[in-house]
Amino acid sequence: MLQREIPNSPSSQEGKIKLFLHLNYLLCLALVATLLLYLLRVPFFYEGQATLMGVSVFATIFVFISAIRSLKEKRVSIDLLASIALAVSLIEREWLSAVFINLMITSARAFAYYVKARSHSAINSLLKLKPEKVKVERDGSIIDIPIASVKVGDLVIVELGGRVPVDGVVEYGEAEVDLSSLTGESLPVLKARGDKVLSFSTVSTGNLKIRAEKIGGETMFEKIVSLIGQAQQNKAPIYTTINKFANYYIIFTLLGALTVYLISHNISLVLGLLLVSCADDIAVATPLALMAAITHSAKHGSIVKGGDFLEGLSKVKTIVFDKTGTLTKGGLKVERIISFTNKPDEVLKIAAVVSSFSTHPIAKTIIAEAKRQKMALPQPEKFEEYAGRGMSAFLEGKKITTGKLPFLEAMGIKMSAKEKARIDEEITGGFNVTLVAQGNKLIGFIVLADEIKPNAKKAIADLKNLGINKIVMLTGDNGKVAQKVAALLEIDEFHANLLPDDKLQYLQKYLNKKTKVAMVGDGVNDAPVLAASDIGIAMGAIGTDAAIEAADVAMMKDDLSQIPQLIKIGHSTMSVIHLNLIIWGFTNVLGFVLVFTHVLGPSGAAFYNFITDFIPIVNSLRLFR
Repeated sequence: MLQREIPNSPSSQEGKIKLFLHLNYLLCLALVATLLLYLLRVPFFYEGQATLMGVSVFATIFVFISAIRSLKEKRVSIDLLASIALAVSLIEREWLSAVFINLMITSARAFAYYVKARSHSAINSLLKLKPEKVKVERDGSIIDIPIASVKVGDLVIVELGGRVPVDGVVEYGEAEVDLSSLTGESLPVLKARGDKVLSFSTVSTGNLKIRAEKIGGETMFEKIVSLIGQAQQNKAPIYTTINKFANYYIIFTLLGALTVYLISHNISLVLGLLLVSCADDIAVATPLALMAAITHSAKHGSIVKGGDFLEGLSKVKTIVFDKTGTLTKGGLKVERIISFTNKPDEVLKIAAVVSSFSTHPIAKTIIAEAKRQKMALPQPEKFEEYAGRGMSAFLEGKKITTGKLPFLEAMGIKMSAKEKARIDEEITGGFNVTLVAQGNKLIGFIVLADEIKPNAKKAIADLKNLGINKIVMLTGDNGKVAQKVAALLEIDEFHANLLPDDKLQYLQKYLNKKTKVAMVGDGVNDAPVLAASDIGIAMGAIGTDAAIEAADVAMMKDDLSQIPQLIKIGHSTMSVIHLNLIIWGFTNVLGFVLVFTHVLGPSGAAFYNFITDFIPIVNSLRLFR
């Protein structure tokens, strides 16, 4: 309910937050010590009550200041309600009530600062992993320079046990690199010449020389840290709703207390009602629950960009998957080469030549197979790529074309009924077929296969068990391949032969106002549909700027089992917040009843408020597990 005035920048404000936290700790200790000495009837504290009065007045000043500040900002805060309750307590000389309510407010404020400090400290502890000095090789000499002086293109040397300070490519050496600080992955990954490495990963074995491509704030690690910091500031809709309700609750409580006083003229009754109502628990418990869930997800390699998306995950009823690279490994392999000219090597070579300028997974697979067979590939001319359909180029004056059957037919490529039947045979078997033509004649085709990820079937089953009503697969592959994958994974619905624009159109059919639709893809080719969905989830986003920018949830690991876990975290978080609201409502109603029935006087009401204030907070702490 209460928005505490706590600084938001994780780097520049951490010291200030800790100072406020320690001051609140000291004030809490002073209040507790005074209260204990009074209750133990130590003469100096019990008989004259001067110390009790002095501590009450001193602590109340801070609440008054906060209330005045909120009024200047045209906000109604719980401190305004507490200020009125404290003012009445001091006027009525209810020192014990004032101490209890101050202890409650101060404890809640200390807890809020603690949560914020923990958040800032976690982010800054990650940034402290950054090495201060870096070894670089310039003009044949190795020199130590500050990390801020590293430039794009520098050759950075990282020795055994060192942290990689930049995003770059290995030029010399071979080493195992620990990526746990980025992905949570416990096993190191072997990196050699030509491999990409990311900042703040650790060299576990060997030494590397890395050509810097991204430095400073452009590195993947610092982008992730920035995302976590931003995510903790983004409020979920339920949090905003609670704060709006708080305004009405505070006004209603003040009007109610005034009405009770006008009818009964019983100031003790009014004071009891005010002391019960000025609880600060939801103000701390709600952001604590959201922060705990976001932090937990980040530790396990999934960056949820804010509480709004966390809440959205709990409302997802339809999940749309891209196929290649998401449900399947995406690492296609050449199964066989069919030649209609008795020259299979020529079919592969021509396909590889026209694929040399493409980044499509099929093109990369064909080139890799040609390199494996040690083929010399000449440079083509006039290369053109038709998104999701095929490619064409000129080689030695002849036009060469590769792609899907409808594309080659549209390009005027001639093929016999027998050739079409052979192509259809492979497609019916659930394989990916890339046709190859030279001039206007089909010379053969390449049969490729993609493997389903080992944990894909279990992930789909887990999602259904979590209440996901519909699971859809969208793919640019042919219908037979899509049907085979959908049947194996027990997917409810699939659509094949889709271009990027087609995927977007299909996704929009599922969007509705009642439930949320999540889209799961690789974040590069699927950026438009990820951005258009209610919750865009990018698989294996590590090292991919487009994935991190387009998605609402960036999964650092390429692990489908993380998706059911994200849905569980969304459900758990909202369950905790809803339970907190029930606890808050019940304890307030019970407190009002006890005050109206004169079971609790002002001091008892203040004590009751103090004790019940921590129940929702303790409940939120469960999410840290």
